[in-house]
This record gives sequence, structure tokens and C-alpha cells, in this order.
Amino acid sequence: MCRFVFIGALWFAASLCLAQDGSVSTRRSQSGEDKQASFAAHVQRAKEHLAAKRPDLAIPELQAAAEIEPDNVEVQGNLGVLLYFQGKILEAIPHLRAAVERQPGLSKIQGLLGLAEVRKQDAHDGRKDLEAAFPLIEDQKFKVEVGLELLSLYAQSGELEESAALVAQLRKAAPDNAEVLYAAYRTYSDLWGESMLALSIAAPDSAQMHQVLAHEETRQGNNERAITQLRNAIAIDPHLPGAHFELAELLRSAEDSKVKQQAEAEYRLALQENPQDVKTILRLAEIDAQNGHNEKAFEEYSRAAELQPNDADAKLGLAKAFLESNQRDKALPLLQDAVKLEPTNATAHYRLGSLYRQMGKAEEAKQEIELYKKYKDMKEKLRAVYKELQIQPKETAVDDPDEK
Repeated sequence: MCRFVFIGALWFAASLCLAQDGSVSTRRSQSGEDKQASFAAHVQRAKEHLAAKRPDLAIPELQAAAEIEPDNVEVQGNLGVLLYFQGKILEAIPHLRAAVERQPGLSKIQGLLGLAEVRKQDAHDGRKDLEAAFPLIEDQKFKVEVGLELLSLYAQSGELEESAALVAQLRKAAPDNAEVLYAAYRTYSDLWGESMLALSIAAPDSAQMHQVLAHEETRQGNNERAITQLRNAIAIDPHLPGAHFELAELLRSAEDSKVKQQAEAEYRLALQENPQDVKTILRLAEIDAQNGHNEKAFEEYSRAAELQPNDADAKLGLAKAFLESNQRDKALPLLQDAVKLEPTNATAHYRLGSLYRQMGKAEEAKQEIELYKKYKDMKEKLRAVYKELQIQPKETAVDDPDEK
């Protein structure tokens, strides 16, 4: 059975499934048995040097072994890996390629070959090898390295759709990796810009173009201009998907109370366009609750929870309605579900902690309030960052009155 050891960033075969007698060979014409013994001796010495952390001494032994048995996959692969991590990339390439050609499916060896080829300006072959290796690599660190290199090649050739597909796979493989998240940001930004340019050329006066411009104005913090753009879009196409809800969201965040009051009508129009839109139903429930229409709000929260049983906001809203009618037993499981579905939701932890306190469960209440403070502080920090960027995502945009 062959062993595998870790050197640099790769697992690779470090020994061969061959008899090894440790004999010393000479560089002369040999019989089959002499060659076999010499080969085994070189491999054994290479193993000893690797065990002593001397890859520089292991390399010539593997080179000698490769001359004796050039078709040996393990020797070629190990030699290529060692040369690569010794900075001898050009020398490593033929050995890595020899291993891959003789035994397809060596994903890490092929990934390393692709990296080496790209570094030596062979983008064509490098891309082919990286594309073949990437889906098969299981080691997260190396998968990210290969994926980011491949993503760079796609970006250089302007292949945004391929980039977006690859980014999605990278985010699934390493969702918290900063390099991956930055690459996703750059990819989606480029795709956004390209799509916006294409739309401006194809349909500069369309409702969709005004909707895109509204998004851009919102991103830059120009809400009044964004409202104007959305009104223009709706004037062109009153049934433009999402437009009424987006306009309602902007109106709802306005400082002018008269402008804010216009949001409800837009939410009603959005609901007419899509009667099963949970986000719209929840917004209307909040408005009805604020206006004292508690029965109507309860119906809307119940409807939202029915449409989306795994929506934390729907459960949170329905729980609040139960609490206001003093039905703690019905509110409790909803709040417990909400914190499971969305563990970073500060409001859910606050309300659950308050309910535990009312029920006399001091320890549970303490834990939930601590989580509330933790995520509220995190939310405040995010709000400061987003304020500098002039954007305001849903997660930081609206404070719950219970949090104050």
C-alpha cells in the first residue's frame, strides 16, 4: 500500500509499492534485477531525505529513479511536486504532466500542473488543467487556490458568466474565505456594470433602464433621485415586477412624514401584482400594527407564516402579535424557531429573552439577552461600515422599537 504525506500545499505519494533493499546503484548498463534494485534504492533514499525535511536532497534521487522508470506515476508526481515547491516550476511541469497523462484523475497533481503552466505564461494549457482539476479537488485550501487562479483567467478574457458560475462554486466550498468573498464582489460588480451597459444600449428608455438607474441611485445614497427613477419606470410599465415594492421601501425610509405615508399605497399595489409576496405582506402587517389595526396585522402575519414556514421574520411578526394579545404559549415556539432559522437576528433574541424573563426562566433569559447585545453591537458596526459605503441593506436599515 502506498503512503501519502503532506509537503507544501499538496498531498502526494511519497513512497512506492515496491520492494526496497537499500542497495546502492551505479550509472551503467544494468540487468532488469539491477535496475529494479537501483530504482528501489533511489526511492528509499528519497524517502529518508523527505523524512529529514531535505527535499533538495530528495530531488536528485527521484530524478535518478525517474530515469530508470519514466512511466512510474508516483515518482513523476512526487518529483514534480518537489520541484514546484522548490521554485523550479519550469522543471516541474514535464514531471507533473507525465503523472497526469499516465493516471487521469489525479486532481491535485493536475491542479498543481495548471498553476505551474499559468505561472509560465501557458494560459491555454493551464486553463484546461485547472478546469479539469477544480471540480474534483476536496481539500478546501487548495480548491480555493486553484479556483481563484482560474477565476483570474476568466476575468482576463472577459468571461463574466463563467466567472459568476465559478464564484458560486467557490462560495459554496469556502463561504467565509475573505479572498473568495472579495472575488465574488468584483465578479458581481463587473457583471452588474456589463449588464447595465448592455441595457442602456439595447433599451435606454425602457422601464427596466429606469429601474436599474434607481438601484444605482439607491446604492449611492440618492434616495430622492431613486424615487423619481422608479416613478418613471412605473409610468412606463405599471406592472413592472418588483417596482412597487422597491418604491414603497424607499418611501418608507424617507424623513418626510408625508412622503413616508405614501409607502402603504405602493405596498398595496405590490401585493396586487403578487398576492403571495411574503415581504410585502410583512410590511403591510407592520403598518397595520402601527396604525392599531391589530386584527388585520394578525391575519397578515399568519398569512406570511403560512406561505413561508421557514421565514424568521414571519415567525417573529406572528410571535409579536401573540405577545400583544398575551398568548405567550403560542409565541414561545415561534420565537424559538426564529432564532434557529436566523441565529444573528438581534430582535428575535431580545423578544425571546424578554419572554423567558416573564416566564421566570432567568438563565435562559440571560443567555438570549447576551446574544441580543452581541448581535446588536455587530449590527451597529455593520451600519457604520455601510454608511461609509452609502448603502443600507435590510439587515441594518430598520430598528425594532423593542430594541430601544
